[in-house]
Amino acid sequence: MILNGAGDLVAIVEAKEASPEQLAVRLCNSGVLAAPAPLLFELLSEVKNDNAKGEYYLTDVVALARARGLRATAVPGIEDEVLGVNSRVELAQAEAQFQAKKRHESMVAGVTLIAPDTVYFAHDTEVGNDVTIEPHVVFGPKVVVETGAVIRAFSHLEDCLIRKGALIGPYARIRPGSDIGENAHIGNFVETKKAKIGAGAKANHLTYLGDVTVGAKTNIGAGTVTCNYDGFDKYHTEIGANAFIGSDTMLVAPVTIGEGAMTGSGSTITKDVPAGALGLERADQRNLEGWATKFRARKTAAKALKSKGEGA
Repeated sequence: MILNGAGDLVAIVEAKEASPEQLAVRLCNSGVLAAPAPLLFELLSEVKNDNAKGEYYLTDVVALARARGLRATAVPGIEDEVLGVNSRVELAQAEAQFQAKKRHESMVAGVTLIAPDTVYFAHDTEVGNDVTIEPHVVFGPKVVVETGAVIRAFSHLEDCLIRKGALIGPYARIRPGSDIGENAHIGNFVETKKAKIGAGAKANHLTYLGDVTVGAKTNIGAGTVTCNYDGFDKYHTEIGANAFIGSDTMLVAPVTIGEGAMTGSGSTITKDVPAGALGLERADQRNLEGWATKFRARKTAAKALKSKGEGA
């Protein structure tokens, strides 16, 4: 960027077109240009490609403006904010600088980062004060975490709202459209998507909650799945407040579990369960006396016979 004695910008010269004296100038163009739109389009129409590369340089508008007697000004910027990115290496370097700045801002604002260098923010991540974020947490776009929440290690969040005092993870995946209520728990290997989880509700282990509303203080047992997709369309599951979903329950949507209702472990629920009722759907257990002993004896004898034949 070439300035005159008064400090006005007189030209922006591409490196390939610059003289040795111009190349020695340390003031560089960031690529950001502001001008009145009608004037800018007029100047752009005058840009020619009579240069070594035969290219049209947007930066030529500065010299064209000066030729009209107009003034151009160079505004110094913060280098970290106007880094040029021309390779994957430079992209990673720019990302590292952004992350370092975001981590610093978060901690200054009252967020606890247990291992700052392992936490990755998006450009629009919003985290309230007194939030604790454990190592190896990744925030995708559109995440809001309210005051007092805890995000435990190795969790991934995107396009979601984590309300006050909620506990997420470790190893949780909170997908778009999730709204995790105050003091709710989403534990290890739990995935949510388009899920509204009520205040104080818990899903602590090995669960998929998609296209679902879960009422306040409801407990979701390990292995529960909301079966929301038939290969063509998505369907909603409604679970009332203070319900108890037994471990390994399959909730085949659309289905409603009433307030205070329960489901028996291992059930596949295809019909609504009324408030206060128990939903139980599984085959009766049969015990075949002696079957396991006979099975082992038969398999052991067959294995011994096979080994004897191979030895011969």
